[in-house]
Amino acid sequence: MAPGTAPQLLALSLLVLWTSPAPALGGANDAEDCCLSVTQRPIPLNIVRSFRYLLITDGCQVPAVVFTTLRGFQLCAPPNKPWVSRIIRRLERISTKGK
Repeated sequence: MAPGTAPQLLALSLLVLWTSPAPALGGANDAEDCCLSVTQRPIPLNIVRSFRYLLITDGCQVPAVVFTTLRGFQLCAPPNKPWVSRIIRRLERISTKGK
């Protein structure tokens, strides 16, 4: 690399980052928080600890329910499947018992 090239490369990189479009204001999720796909296979009830919704209105292209397992893994599931509703009902029932 020629002397003086590194500062120019750094300046160009910073300019590109600085002029990149900012995320939409009010968006709850970045693309990193969204599911790219969902599993169609049922997730066992006994490994799920919690859940959250990721919807199109949140800025995600794939609507999903994200289940967090007891080991901390996050699994994306389709919100319209009966097995997903059963897990959510169970988790809600457990959380109301604890209060």
